[in-house]
Parts: sequence; structure tokens; C-alpha cells
Amino acid sequence: MFKHWGRYAISTMLVSTMVLSGCSSNSGTGKEGTSAAKSESVVNESGFPLTNEPIKLSMFTRIAPLNGPFKDMPVFQDYEKMSNVQVKFTEAPTDGFQEKKNLLFASNELPDAFYRSAITPLEATQFGSVGQLIPLEELIDKYAPNLKKLMDEYPEIRSAITTPEGHIYAIPGIVTLAAARTDKKWINQAWLKKLNLKEPETTDDLYQVLVAFRDQDPNGNGKKDEIPMTARTVLSVVNMMSGSFGLDQQLGYNINLENDKVKIWMGSEQNKELLMYLNKLYKEKLLDPELFSQKEAQYLAKQGSGNAGFFFDQTNNSFLTIADQYEGIAPPAGPNGDRLQAQASPVPRDFGAFAITSVNKYPEITMRWIDYFYSDEGSTLLRFGREGEHYEIKDGIPVYKEDFLKTDNQPKITPYAGGGAPHLISEKVASYINPPQVQEAQKKLDPYMPKVRYASPMFDEKTAQEVNILRNDIDKYYEEQSTKFIAGALSFDKWGEFQDTLKKMNLDKLEQLYQEAYDKMKK
Repeated sequence: MFKHWGRYAISTMLVSTMVLSGCSSNSGTGKEGTSAAKSESVVNESGFPLTNEPIKLSMFTRIAPLNGPFKDMPVFQDYEKMSNVQVKFTEAPTDGFQEKKNLLFASNELPDAFYRSAITPLEATQFGSVGQLIPLEELIDKYAPNLKKLMDEYPEIRSAITTPEGHIYAIPGIVTLAAARTDKKWINQAWLKKLNLKEPETTDDLYQVLVAFRDQDPNGNGKKDEIPMTARTVLSVVNMMSGSFGLDQQLGYNINLENDKVKIWMGSEQNKELLMYLNKLYKEKLLDPELFSQKEAQYLAKQGSGNAGFFFDQTNNSFLTIADQYEGIAPPAGPNGDRLQAQASPVPRDFGAFAITSVNKYPEITMRWIDYFYSDEGSTLLRFGREGEHYEIKDGIPVYKEDFLKTDNQPKITPYAGGGAPHLISEKVASYINPPQVQEAQKKLDPYMPKVRYASPMFDEKTAQEVNILRNDIDKYYEEQSTKFIAGALSFDKWGEFQDTLKKMNLDKLEQLYQEAYDKMKK
């Protein structure tokens, strides 16, 4: 999950303007989203196939660096035979994905559905209100029994995806397993042992450990080539270390909730302390200098190299061959004693994982198609492939076969690799991402998890546009300035100017809008 700033950036002003002005190369559909083209195939309301006459659907999706082509994945090959639905995927790489998605909406060159496309709450409201995404609530009630059951069992799912007008324009990946909703803090315990160091309990301890990783040649090759600390991006390291400085991430944003009051903390003294700490690490070559430019594949490769001292990820998939070298640690206590696991996603973890567009001729069949993956059976097929060939059942739980794991083909056969796929992640289907090592790492985090994790609120159309406009400018400015503060390109003597600029950009107004949304959620 989504990781709020960079990976799931909200739509640009250009896209907002083009969509709201009604630019279109397809026929308009109106707010109810009823497709102008009538379905030529009848949905079967239960069982397989989903329709007696074969149909084709087009879907736009994100492809992660380790994935193979979706058309070669067993789940989609086998499910096509089961369902009578052939899906043609248009795959866009993780890097540059948001821009490609924006362009589809702006040009109105829409697929039948968006799959693993991280439609944000703001995008769902925006593109739903102008009819590019269709409302799904009635389709869910009639054609999605698996999803409906989960929504009834976990009411926070429905509240997180329903607009104030009562519409659902996108459905999430649903994670009932706590360990799949956090990024663990992985440290090189083999290096700790070699250097006779203890697991860091505070941010000061962490600093001393990173210095030792830099200077004392823990990999034993006589070179200073160790990477003491790394992360996916600049803002992901801010995200992952924020809890040590008392900074939470509630409502899908940089928000602390204090006595039911929303506080956006970008300009706070706590955030200044956090950025100063990261700047210290960067200046002293303790924080990966490639943080500002590396791609996802590079980051994952560093995990598997065994040459990284401290990093963050949900599971151990990327360093399985050297898994014994690492262990999870608790959030280090910060200078004021704060020790929060701020990065913790809600049960509807991956908002906007799937959405149906107005050009889709078969919305009923499409809803039945996606609903299968919210069952244990469908999720098992999606995550594990074919029983006997890719996995076997042990103690009632699907587990990858040892000979298959040795092939390094696991990430290529499933769209779950890389995150964000629309499906159910339960304890039953999570053996690969939740092995004992990951379970132990989660136990280190559990005492510091927030009692309640609120998902991003669904705003009404007018408010969503206002939030969209405010966040486009504020988020871009915050990312730019945070990067400069960490890299030392901007002196902390300029912090007052930074705060003043945030105020001029109406940060207080944005805070008020989130407060109003939170108050409605609490009623």
C-alpha cells in the first residue's frame, strides 16, 4: 500500500481540468454510469462459466518489475477457461504508471476495467461523478456474494469506499491479516552479531549501529561497500521513520489525530526533527545516496544482495535466499520517547484496486469475474497458481512446492507479487508472505500499532475537487522541500519560510476539510 505521497500521487491539474470540461472520444454516459452499449451476453448468476457465450474484456494494469506478462500467468489462463471471459491486459510499469493512468482518463480512452490500478479516493469520486467510472453498489449486492460477505463482516470496508452520495466507484484489496498491512523494519542481524552489537532500541542506537555498519566492514571483504540503510524512495523513508517522532499517518495522509482533532503535521517541529535526523544520516553516508533516483527493481535487488544493513518491506520475499541474515525489529524510540508503528494500513488496504468503466458492455459479468478473487479459492488460484504444479496443501493451507520455489519463477506467475491486486489476503492464503520469520517481525510491531487505522475518507464531488487542487500543490511542494532538507540542499534555517509557504498554500483549509470528513465518519 499503497506510501501516500509518491506511489499513489493524485491526479494532476491538467487531468482534472480536461475531465471536468468533459473532453471525450467516447459517448457520454451521465452520472449513473449506464453504458451506452448494451450487453450482448447474459450473465449466469451463480457457478461457472460466468456466461455461456465467450466474451472479451480489456483491462489496464500495473506490472511490477518481477512480474511476468499477465497473459502467461496460470491464474488468468485457467480462469479464462472456467469463466468464459478472456481478458486482454494493457500493462504499464510501476515507474511512470500514474502518468499513463492519468492520460487514459484525460483522453477518455478507457479500458473496460482498471485492475491493480490504485484508483485513489479522490480519483474515484472525480471520475465517478463525471461518469467515467460506474457505480458498483448494486452490482456488488447482486453479483458479488464474496465481497458483500466481507463488507458485512468488516463494516470499515464499506465506509472506506462509499461516497457521501452513497456510491461505490472502486473496490479495494482486502487484507484481514495484520502482517500484510505493515512494512517490517528489517535489520542485518548477522552484522549485528559479528560486530557484537545489540538490536537498536532508540533512534540514537540506530545511528550508532549504522555507523558501525559503515566503518567496521561487517561483510568482511575489506571494502567500504556496505549500504547501512536504504528505502524505496525519499518519502518512503520519511513514512517509515515518522512514528519514532510521534507522527502518524491517519486518514491516508500525513495526519495525527489528537482528541479527535485532525493535525496535518508537515510543518510541525516533530517533522523538522525527523528530517534533521534523516539529513544527518544522509550527510554521514549512512543513508543510501541512490534513494533519490533508484527504481523499484534496484531496491529489491539490494535486499537480496545481503549487503544492506537496515531496510523496510512487508515480507521477506526479496531476500528469501539469505533470510537468516535478517530479523525484524520494533520501531526505535525517538528523541521524545515516541515509538509508534505509523505505517499500518486498514483492512481495505489497497483502495481502488478494481474499477469498471462506462465503456464496459458487460458490467454484471465483470463484477462476477472479480468477485471470485474475494474467496479463498479464487485468492489461492491468484496467489499460488496450480495445485500440484506450483503448490500443495499442508495443514489446510496452500504452500509453494520446494522445487517450484527454486526456479525463481514465483513472482512471474501471480499478480500479487508487487502488491495492490484486487483480492482477499487472509491467513489461509498468506503462507508465502507470512512465514514464521515475518510473523515474528510483526510481533515486534504489534505493541506499537495504532488502535484504529482510519482509511482515506470519501469526499463529496465538490470537496474532492477542492482537496485535489490543494493537495496537488501542497504534496508536490512537500516532496520537493523534504528531499532538499534531507539531501542538505536546503538549510534548516529556512524552516520558517517552509512553514509560511505551507500556510500560504492553504494547509489550514486542507486540514479543515479532513476534520469535517473525520467528524462525519465518527457520527
